[in-house]
Amino acid sequence: MSRNDDIQRMAELIKQLDYHSHKYYVENNPDISDFEFDALLRELQALEERYPEAADPNSPTRRVGSDLTTEFESVEHRYPMQSLSNTYSSEELGEWIERITREIGGEVEFVCELKFDGTAISLCYEGGTLSRAVTRGDGRRGDDVTNNVRTIGSVPMRLRGDDYPALFEIRGEIIMPYASFDRLNREREAAGEPLLANPRNAAAGTLKQQSSQVVAHRGLDCTLYHLAGDELPYATHYDNLMAARRWGFKISDNIRICRTRAEIEAFIAYWDTERKSLPYATDGVVIKVNSYAHQRQLGSTAKAPRWAVAYKFQAEKALTRLLSVDFQVGRTGAITPVANLDPVLLAGTTVKRASLHNAEQIALLDIRLGDMVYVEKGGEIIPKITGVELSERPSNSVPFEYITHCPECGSELIRYEGEAKHYCPNVSSCPPQIIGRIEHFVRRKAMDIEGLGGETIELLWQNGLIHDISDIYHLDPVRLAALPRLGEKSAANILEGVRASLNVPFERVLFALGIRFVGETTAKYLAAHFRTLDAIAAATKEQLSEAEEVGAKIADAIVEYFASEDNRRIVESLREAGLRFESEDKQLTSNALEGKNVVISGKFEGLSRDDMKALVEEHGGRNLAAVSANVDFIVAGDNMGPAKRQKAEKLGIKILNYEEFMTLVAEGEKVVEPKRPKPATEEPKPKQETTPIQGTLF
Repeated sequence: MSRNDDIQRMAELIKQLDYHSHKYYVENNPDISDFEFDALLRELQALEERYPEAADPNSPTRRVGSDLTTEFESVEHRYPMQSLSNTYSSEELGEWIERITREIGGEVEFVCELKFDGTAISLCYEGGTLSRAVTRGDGRRGDDVTNNVRTIGSVPMRLRGDDYPALFEIRGEIIMPYASFDRLNREREAAGEPLLANPRNAAAGTLKQQSSQVVAHRGLDCTLYHLAGDELPYATHYDNLMAARRWGFKISDNIRICRTRAEIEAFIAYWDTERKSLPYATDGVVIKVNSYAHQRQLGSTAKAPRWAVAYKFQAEKALTRLLSVDFQVGRTGAITPVANLDPVLLAGTTVKRASLHNAEQIALLDIRLGDMVYVEKGGEIIPKITGVELSERPSNSVPFEYITHCPECGSELIRYEGEAKHYCPNVSSCPPQIIGRIEHFVRRKAMDIEGLGGETIELLWQNGLIHDISDIYHLDPVRLAALPRLGEKSAANILEGVRASLNVPFERVLFALGIRFVGETTAKYLAAHFRTLDAIAAATKEQLSEAEEVGAKIADAIVEYFASEDNRRIVESLREAGLRFESEDKQLTSNALEGKNVVISGKFEGLSRDDMKALVEEHGGRNLAAVSANVDFIVAGDNMGPAKRQKAEKLGIKILNYEEFMTLVAEGEKVVEPKRPKPATEEPKPKQETTPIQGTLF
């Protein structure tokens, strides 16, 4: 096919994929299977790789996101994003309705909508295509999160029909459905990571992730509820929302025009109960004056429109008896107390267990065994105990005594300074910690070893095949196949997954080690900064803190990890097995900055700070996060922090502007053939007295 034919095919694929995305994400009524959709998407991706200059910035391929980090530019809203006034009682609501009716001087139409519990967003469309997505911020300025929002399937990249304004904004809420929230917390629990508190916070945190690929995985949704523009097609809020639905936006079906207080209160009463059956969190009802002419007549205060109000639902709670308390041990040794309750119906589900968080929280509420306790669902999803009904406390009750020793291994618990939780310090011999670390090591975002799920790891542990993460690379194929529920085929799949993991890049190996506080993003920064595991292991706390996003707490945890003889032994065993402990060398443009430590500070016109950091690395330099005596020079853009400048001047560090920096890198000698590490081709090395991993089952 010719180039013109291919580009025409790209346009056809975009049109088809946009249609099917709307059917799936907005209408919940797909026409084709996931397999067929993915086939169309792969075809488009292949064509875009062939003709990158013809790729559409709003292509459906942008839905999958990128793993490149971005800075969030602060931009001014074209129309301010105001907050809403809240009311919590029928009396206050009645007074508001009466005031509105009195000021308008006649019949008023109101629109009642559900109040979604997420994070506010403003989407700008120009010529029918998404041009920018901005968070609320302070109402006048917000952060540009366009790349992240493009990954949300229910946000249209381009509009349908032809009657939309040339330029307008539509506001709404980015939400995390319960299904996405539950899945995400299951993944975090399996990895021994702290659970997210509620869908609202999870949505807000996800939207500000620097990797849009992470955002795409999180499963956000977006529902819209307000249009802003100079040339909106209709004179009422409701009619414009219905038009927006035709254009392809996800507009809630749960909207009603009301003309009396009784109708409004009936809507509120209905949804106060029915919201429990919705797939996402809601915390109230928003009541708006429908007519734009009436809205202009009513005006706004400095903070909120006078033509709208939010009626907030009371949090649902239940009273039940505390029967006992279990103590769970995580992979980091953190102890989590969990309450066992008399089963009680709460927010549509039967609750039998609830979080007690830590010893401080138990003491603060004075919770005792046998108490009648109040249970709420934080963010409508996580049960937690919020209080005690003291009038029903038994006369013989005694204060709760928190455990002093690990329930699994009996070690005496400790508390780290500044932390509320207790920890079991027996890192090397406490079974839940060891199993938890192995489960973390094999997870998808770490070593990604297929076939090694939680049950299989438990089976291997119980039968003595693994004692720590390094044993995975010395499994005996015969003993593995002989285990219950496995057999030769499953054993072969596991061993193939183990062998494939030898090609996992260094930053994921570092994350897989399970160093306390070193998450996926921190591991990437550490790998980019130090390049090798040996360099990280040898670094001082001060040197570690020079890496991006590595503070004192993380630095202490890394030093403590490599100070452990057991950990050093495990690392050496993994090295012998052939895991990657070095970052691949990047293609260098020149050696102008070879051996130089550079700090990038401030903003640069047309370039993000990540672009500037990439330039430093391309010319052989190393990026540091903080100003210290180890810094050779700083590249300063606009709005460089005064504290950084003051410290640099005190230390006598040279400060270059953008032009001086570019002149410097232009003086370097070009590098044509960079050194690159050889790919991992060796098989994992067996321990003595075991059958090698490359046994007959491969």
